[in-house]
Amino acid sequence: MKVGCIGLGDIAQKAYLPVLGGRPGVELHLQTRTPATLARVADGLHLPDAQRHADLDALLAVGLDAAFVHAPTAVHPEIVARLLEAGVPTYVDKPLAYELADSERLVALAESRDVSLAVGFNRRHAPGYTQCAEHPRELILMQKNRIGLPEEPRAMILDDFIHVVDTLRFLAPGPIDDVTVRARVEDGLLHHVVLQLAGDGFTALGVMNRLSGSAEEILEVSGQDTKRQVLNLAEVIDHKGQPTVRRRGDWVPVARQRGIEQAVLAFLDAVRAGKVLSARDALATHELCERVVHAVLERAA
Repeated sequence: MKVGCIGLGDIAQKAYLPVLGGRPGVELHLQTRTPATLARVADGLHLPDAQRHADLDALLAVGLDAAFVHAPTAVHPEIVARLLEAGVPTYVDKPLAYELADSERLVALAESRDVSLAVGFNRRHAPGYTQCAEHPRELILMQKNRIGLPEEPRAMILDDFIHVVDTLRFLAPGPIDDVTVRARVEDGLLHHVVLQLAGDGFTALGVMNRLSGSAEEILEVSGQDTKRQVLNLAEVIDHKGQPTVRRRGDWVPVARQRGIEQAVLAFLDAVRAGKVLSARDALATHELCERVVHAVLERAA
């Protein structure tokens, strides 16, 4: 199985290549426009010259069975469209694109070509979060905070807050009837954003503070007099009278803890089985993100 990896930045090197590079039956092909990075990463994986590519045309010429896109978000539309037009099942790191119209076009293209398109919402596969989907969820609270990192609203929401949005959608126990957004913007930079989703019998609250003084991710789900917390995707605490703590095992890889390994293997298994994956549900997350962007920009106007 010939699998391409396009873009060799931190997320590819730290999370995806350790999984792909060690999979039996996977012939890994790398592509980046930076020669020094290509040589260093390929050398580390002991890949021959035939599996190193300086441009997308050369990569496509090998006849890929699947591709992973980890290039900067701004070039996703061009790269993903090329792959889909070539009939290559494609997994792309979130988001599909900064603009909703581009995301809609890519999903429509994948459907018209009957080609798999998957978006890397790895938290849907993270063990601590999938366990929360089995817990009563009358109230869902998620925080994903940073230190000293206010940013332009669209980039912050689509590159980072999108994980919060998608996790709330994933864990919502029913249809969402109400969407409320609060935010603070100063000098064109988004300092914090709060998203509230509500439906019959549940409320979900997502928070991102880019001036929080702490880099952290905290998820809590509660209902029926019980609560489950997940701290930084690694530590699960169940509360029912007394707290019970379960920590990540010392030998559990970070990619597995964060759901990346599971997402990669699920995608590859679908490709091997000839199953076409749809990005239609992922598009719903992008649509909700667009609502958040518009609400934030209206408040800043």
